[in-house]
Amino acid sequence: MNIQSFESLNEQLKYNESCFLLLYKSGSEQSECAYNRLEALKHSGDSKILFADVNSVRDIHNRYNISSAPTLLQFDKGKVKNVFKGCQTESFYKSVIERKGFASFSADENGETPKQVTVYTTPTCTWCNTIKTYFKEKNVNFTEVDVASNPSRAEEMVKKSGQQGVPQTDINGQVVVGFDKNRINNLLDIN
Repeated sequence: MNIQSFESLNEQLKYNESCFLLLYKSGSEQSECAYNRLEALKHSGDSKILFADVNSVRDIHNRYNISSAPTLLQFDKGKVKNVFKGCQTESFYKSVIERKGFASFSADENGETPKQVTVYTTPTCTWCNTIKTYFKEKNVNFTEVDVASNPSRAEEMVKKSGQQGVPQTDINGQVVVGFDKNRINNLLDIN
């Protein structure tokens, strides 16, 4: 469903306890990638998927301090729960939409539960982009939290680590500050 304004988004949030909103920019390769992958999944799971083209809808992204497209916002009871930036794999989107995040993953065929990975970032952080690229190269599913646009999640990050710098990566409760590749590889069992 295409959203035309912040007001129409609010109407949807009233009637849908859990939903997603993709802020995309038509004509952008990354945005078209995210749009097409989410469009293919619009009937997956119980959550509604909404779309807003920032070329014509100008009153949503500012309300949530979103400065780049594509960005997928996950709403729970009218509040932003997670923010996912860039075009992700279809399997990433499917797992987020169907299971509402990686915390609810069940064990795989080997009986191992996938690691829950959360990366705390800001839009201007170059090391944040480096770590996200690294995770994508290694096929590590992760949830990105933009602490610049989500003060409560920024507080959560500081409580976990005692530090304000980004990136910070929470891997099953173990926090890694910065891009400490050796420690990250160790925690994720990457050789």
